[in-house]
Amino acid sequence: MYDVAPRSEALPPLPGVGYKPQHWTDILNNPAPVAWFEVHAENYMGDGGRPIAQLRHLAERFPLSIHGVGASIGGAERLDPEHVARLKHLVSWANPASFSEHLAWSTHDSHFMNDLLPLPYTDATLQRVCDHVEEVQEAIGRQMLLENPSSYLAFEESTWEEPAFLDEIARRTGCGLLLDVNNVFVSATNLGFSPQSYIDAFPLHRVGEIHLAGHEEDHDDHGQPLLIDAHGAEVAEPVWALLDYTLEQCGPRPLLVEWDNDVPDWSVLADEAHRAERALTSLPTQARA
Repeated sequence: MYDVAPRSEALPPLPGVGYKPQHWTDILNNPAPVAWFEVHAENYMGDGGRPIAQLRHLAERFPLSIHGVGASIGGAERLDPEHVARLKHLVSWANPASFSEHLAWSTHDSHFMNDLLPLPYTDATLQRVCDHVEEVQEAIGRQMLLENPSSYLAFEESTWEEPAFLDEIARRTGCGLLLDVNNVFVSATNLGFSPQSYIDAFPLHRVGEIHLAGHEEDHDDHGQPLLIDAHGAEVAEPVWALLDYTLEQCGPRPLLVEWDNDVPDWSVLADEAHRAERALTSLPTQARA
């Protein structure tokens, strides 16, 4: 196991949002209540230009969370060494307070799929994911967080429940976990389980970040509800309620509002961050301990 520890300059247990260049001026003028920003690693792997300059300036003013979407941690093949090298370079100069990736796969042979695809929870998959997590942590020289996916199907060959699978990965590798509450709600609706029971089973002591996002509502071929993790709307009311339930169990955590598609004006995103702030500050005293 790689001997890792979270950075001493950890993300604060306050609201953050995903950084979008169209909000640059608003952020410089009045970022409140946002205390930190997330960026997607793959958008900043170049050598220069305005995106890199803006990220360097952002990193001087705010704690950063770098969120990878392309490593294919759950993929059957070895990790792309060029991608890992670019990731190492980005993390070295941006020096984020947090780095995370997904429990998913997105590559096959030399092809990259523009999606985060599910994997069966078996002993063989567990070992492969652990190997990939350890490789990334060795490369970047720090702990990473692994995010629970949004699911639209379940594999018959799975022998692990998802919370236990993630807990075992963290135990073996020393990684932390990123709990996406919207993903929990989406998966619970699509697969027919209780989101509160999932939270009860989740190893909350390992959680370094909590994420929120909007989803789209649809129906499958049998007329049953089907939720899509679309990141293009306000956080739904049941997801806010599930967040309250989660925070009552684990206490305050860095809390990110994601909005990646149909990005609104800064004022709309700031309103969502204000609501996240209220969720954190309205916790009972015992939950804050």
